[in-house]
Amino acid sequence: MIVRDQPNIFKVLFSWRGTILPKVLPPLGVVMLISAIVGGLSYTDVVYLPDLPLVGFTLIGVVLSIFLGFKNTACYERWWEARKLWGILIANSRHFDRDCRILTQARRERVIQHVIVFANVLRDRLRHQTANPTELVETSGLSPHALQQLHQQANAPQYTLSLIQWELMQALKEGEISDIIYTQMNQHVAELSIVQTGCDRIATTPLPFAYSVLLNRTVYFFCFMLPFSLGSTLGIITPLLVGILAYTFLGLTH
Repeated sequence: MIVRDQPNIFKVLFSWRGTILPKVLPPLGVVMLISAIVGGLSYTDVVYLPDLPLVGFTLIGVVLSIFLGFKNTACYERWWEARKLWGILIANSRHFDRDCRILTQARRERVIQHVIVFANVLRDRLRHQTANPTELVETSGLSPHALQQLHQQANAPQYTLSLIQWELMQALKEGEISDIIYTQMNQHVAELSIVQTGCDRIATTPLPFAYSVLLNRTVYFFCFMLPFSLGSTLGIITPLLVGILAYTFLGLTH
């Protein structure tokens, strides 16, 4: 998630990175081009284009509004759940920092190092990216050999959690902590695992395919047919209004 400072109105209107505009720009350009052609032909009376009834578009628009409202609600719920999961990760990292002070200094540093690595590799897994090795070493203090082993794992976050649990088990075997303290600290590992599971579920479970196909087909049909209904009425300003409507509908479907 990209967290931004609160920008002024001009930055909001003309922002590009993190918006939906780059994805919808190609179909939006096609819709506006068709609108310009239809509006120009109607304005100059070069070709007579029969008017399509607005009643049909009104009914389709109502249905689309219902479906898009459902999708918007579902997307917001997924975003909010992800934000709560990341908050749990932050809270458990702080708990680890406090609770592992009972360990020896060397072991405590290794545990905290693994917690930092876990947060970084989980973020990279969710974004389908690879962390900058130099930045990861500087952030967590990971050795180059440990970094190479980490990159060889199919599930780096889970591997990191297993390293944390192994450190706790070694502390229990060597008598650094009691079984009660071990159970308490191991609960933090379980919470971090739940966070990873929840984040993976959100990232790998999109909206149902059949629902997305139906919604996208209906939206594209509505946007491409809209110029033929408004062209005779709006004339040369058809691309402007149709472009605004198409941007709204196309943006909500992606």
